[in-house]
Amino acid sequence: MTHYDLLVIGGGPGGIASATIAAEQGLRVCLVDENLALGGQIWRGVATGQSASHAAGFHHWAGRFARSKARVLNGRRVVARVTPHTLRLEADGIAEDIGFNQLILATGARERLLPFPGWTLPGVMGAGGLQAFMKSGFNPKGRRVILAGTGPLLFPVAALAKQKGARLAGLFDQAPISQMLSLLSALAMHPSKLLEGAGYSAQLFPTRLQTGHWVARAEGNEKLEAVIVTDGRREKRIACDLLAVGYHLVPNLELPLLFDCALDEEYVAVDELQRSSVEGIYCVGELTGVGGLNKALVEAEIAALAAAGKPGKAHALHGAQRSQHAFARALDRAYCLRSALLDTVTDETIVCRCEDVRHKDLRAARDWRSAKLTTRCGMGPCQGRTCGGATDLLYGWPRQSLRPPITPATVATLAAEIEAEDTVPMA
Repeated sequence: MTHYDLLVIGGGPGGIASATIAAEQGLRVCLVDENLALGGQIWRGVATGQSASHAAGFHHWAGRFARSKARVLNGRRVVARVTPHTLRLEADGIAEDIGFNQLILATGARERLLPFPGWTLPGVMGAGGLQAFMKSGFNPKGRRVILAGTGPLLFPVAALAKQKGARLAGLFDQAPISQMLSLLSALAMHPSKLLEGAGYSAQLFPTRLQTGHWVARAEGNEKLEAVIVTDGRREKRIACDLLAVGYHLVPNLELPLLFDCALDEEYVAVDELQRSSVEGIYCVGELTGVGGLNKALVEAEIAALAAAGKPGKAHALHGAQRSQHAFARALDRAYCLRSALLDTVTDETIVCRCEDVRHKDLRAARDWRSAKLTTRCGMGPCQGRTCGGATDLLYGWPRQSLRPPITPATVATLAAEIEAEDTVPMA
């Protein structure tokens, strides 16, 4: 087992920046990511030429990371914490233990998916899922595509789909225009974000965003054929081939929960140096509030400098940090979900896609534990990552603590003994 001064989990912008800056400060650093290439969702596909979004930023940080001498382990999934300072990884069924003195978690976020009749039809997917597919080479040319849900992610996904030749059949956000206008004051403090949004609107013309509308149901026999959209008063049927829907983002909290990090509502609670409630563990990016690329980079620099024993340099960034946190809070307010979204769920609507558990089977459950015991809800391959956000809103089930394994793993990986260290821990 190799032991590092600092272990960084997550290969998106926050993870790359954290590992780079810490290594530049002289720490022995390792970056672990489950994907085969660094970049995360924001920079996905830039290295292969499938995406040009934020390419300049990616190439800057990728080059700086390469020169930093930080080590990278791609294609590794974190399975469990085997000691307070040891994580077990798995790649291709082979277990590997890695030790650390300090830990930066930059595991990002996933889109919140909410069930509605027909959401399991082929052709219905998450907005972020469609973005990932297109950045990985999927060609939507000629297909009729609808983007729906809520949050700023809808704009870049719609713009990329149109750029690749898709026929945009509609762009809908459930938030009312009055609620979304509350973002204007926050955007005034971040002109680059305002310009980015204006650029997406120009690319999408003549398609315009229709606020206060959401998906009531999807229709089709063996695949998606049409989507029924409503504003709560009237419904309209729109023929389409692909529906990409997502209701803003929720942080990937599996690792913070594994280490018993305290939460502040749905995010990890951190101090001004990005320190969690657990000594030696820092959290950055969407884990502390959904705010995008610039927030992740600022927090990454603060956490890396703090981990390297340079709190003075980290404190100099607090103005930018506060500004990014304010923007993240403004996003949450602007895209707050309306209760009517849950009214679309019928008794027969599948809530847990992995185990085909329907709404009628879950309403009597008291909590996650009783639901698992009686229906296996949340016990499939995604381990509740898809249905968890929905059950929280539908039934008010409180978030549970987490037990390993946090991702599917082989029995051999779970049963392996802890590897002996091949490097003496560094102070």
